[in-house]
Amino acid sequence: MIARPPLAVPIAALAGYLVLLGLVATDWPPLARTDATISAAFRSYGEDRPEFVAALRVITDVAATVPFIMIGFAAVLLLRSCGDLRGALLCATVTPLVPTLWLLMHQLLHRPRPRDGFVTVDSNGFPSGHATMAAASALVVVLLLWPRLTRGPRLTVAFLAGGFAVFIGFTRVALLAHWPADVVGGWLLALAVVPLAARLIGPAAEAAAGPSGRR
Repeated sequence: MIARPPLAVPIAALAGYLVLLGLVATDWPPLARTDATISAAFRSYGEDRPEFVAALRVITDVAATVPFIMIGFAAVLLLRSCGDLRGALLCATVTPLVPTLWLLMHQLLHRPRPRDGFVTVDSNGFPSGHATMAAASALVVVLLLWPRLTRGPRLTVAFLAGGFAVFIGFTRVALLAHWPADVVGGWLLALAVVPLAARLIGPAAEAAAGPSGRR
């Protein structure tokens, strides 16, 4: 059992992603200035607080690609063993699809990261992989739990999941691993892919389960 967001959600997210991609690719001056200003503020803050930076270095890797894939496939096994075919299929789709699409997008655009960041990463910056994985994880959790909860717990789960995605994005900017636009791009990419996958998987899972598998 999974929630199926309105089609307008992934369409709007994809449109936003493509617009942002165009602005980043053309180095649109207002966006470049905003990125530079925010990054400079975090550089100044982090240079005076090495303990803060050290803590963020540890926390940020919760949303790295390898943990995302490991947890995703563990969720597939758990949900399948519990008889939740739709949930297992969603995780089985999102777990390889999101990193693959992120990697493809990552290779399309030469986007240097902030220089002399608090972490060293020698790859293109747009979109942020950590932000993409964090947002995808948060969305999957919400879509899986939404049909099982009442209004109050739904809002709590959505708030916590959204807070996780935002916080991971914050760590990437604070560590000067990414420009803010890279993080927003990661969020939009996940918001385009995961809800669309959920919409496609619902009918597919019902067809696979057959009449005896429906509740």
